[in-house]
Amino acid sequence: MELSYWEYKTWLSNVDFAVIGSGIVGLNCALHLKEKYPKSKVLVLEKGPLPQGASTKNAGFACFGSISELLSDLNTHSEENVVDLVKKRWEGIQVLRTLLGDKAIGLEQHGGHELFLKKDTVLFERCLEGMDALNKLLKPIFGAAPFLKTKNVFGFENIQDTYITQGFEGQLDTGKLMSTLVEKCLKTGIQILNGVVVKKLQDSGNTVEVQTKEFSFNAKKTYIATNGFASELLKSETVHPARAQVLITKPISKLKIKGTFHFDEGYYYFRNVDDRILFGGGRNMDFEAEKTSSFGKTALVQDELERLLNTVIFPNQKIEIDYSWSGIMGVGPQKTPIVKQVSNNVYCGVRLGGMGIALGSLVGKELANLSN
Repeated sequence: MELSYWEYKTWLSNVDFAVIGSGIVGLNCALHLKEKYPKSKVLVLEKGPLPQGASTKNAGFACFGSISELLSDLNTHSEENVVDLVKKRWEGIQVLRTLLGDKAIGLEQHGGHELFLKKDTVLFERCLEGMDALNKLLKPIFGAAPFLKTKNVFGFENIQDTYITQGFEGQLDTGKLMSTLVEKCLKTGIQILNGVVVKKLQDSGNTVEVQTKEFSFNAKKTYIATNGFASELLKSETVHPARAQVLITKPISKLKIKGTFHFDEGYYYFRNVDDRILFGGGRNMDFEAEKTSSFGKTALVQDELERLLNTVIFPNQKIEIDYSWSGIMGVGPQKTPIVKQVSNNVYCGVRLGGMGIALGSLVGKELANLSN
């Protein structure tokens, strides 16, 4: 691709900060850089027509971890690490709310409920036993005990009669969130180029040569915010892609279900949206197949989502599927995000662990602050 003088002069010359990835992390990073350095030139590069990974493809959960997920985390993380993770997720949501406002992101707080299938009696009892201790650990973050037992008021079937509810969880409109973030960036003079695939970064010590599929340019500093695709540019960091498959029903008459719902240690999740039910998960059915950066769906997962939709969520109703899609998350052996300096002038904020909505704004802010 040959660039004209005008193209190079307008978009690719005198770039102070290049941000790779226009998801929640990347756009928040760009906004905080522009706030800190108002006269700087900030350029965001995105390989897709829209944010390519999970930022426009997620389920819109403003969540902090279901009780079974957090108890499972305590088996692989220290208490201090788990508390710090939940605190970061809570703070990240507050950063997002302060930045954009609840109305602009369609935030609703109906609580988050964990369901337990009839077959998962042992897991259910373990969560009931661990609830008091976990509440004690997390109460300082929320100012009150986050978990409580509630009844099955929505009439789900083939589950235990009691939910364990996280009262502070909410849900938002993913499209509104990302549209508002993009609009805010453009208003501040941040430039966003879509359809640009970054292939390599060459840090000379004074500047970074950003080599894309079509052209190259130099930036004083570069920030990698590609999460699920991080391994393409970060060879030394442990970030694996993880595909999440999602479906959404056609509108359902007199839908009474409200809130976010999880089961099976957070591997399945659903919520109400626009008189529909959005339902996703099933990655745990075949971790290896879903450890991919390729978008797509599999019959194994889609069939299981439909089966659970028809036997647990709507056992006595004929429900039709309207859309289905997939998104790519970034995961690793630890759930703590990687926010660090990679070389003299290259930084990264990746590995959101499926908690991009909760963590993304805070990670973007922390990423921008690395270059002080």
